Amino acid sequence: MDGTRVEQVGRNGAGREGGGDRAGSAVARRWQGPCTPSGGRGSGGLLAHLADEEGSATAEYAIATMAAVGFAGLLVVILKGDEVRGILTDLVTRALTSGG
Repeated sequence: MDGTRVEQVGRNGAGREGGGDRAGSAVARRWQGPCTPSGGRGSGGLLAHLADEEGSATAEYAIATMAAVGFAGLLVVILKGDEVRGILTDLVTRALTSGG
């Protein structure tokens, strides 16, 4: 075998080596050792697939952060305009004077 070991764990967490599954028991299998494909395409298996995805979440966060910064910059440029400033001032003035 290739060094892969399967340990069956019952409901109470007690492990047993080998042995078949009992009907109705909750069995979790933990794999230790290298992950090899079982006849599928490619030669890397699960670990190679996960290695390809390494760092992708960080890149996605960086892209989302840059988009948020760009949107904030656009809002600053828009809100600095005289027309928008007049509209916002008028809105605040009406809100303060019409309070009941």
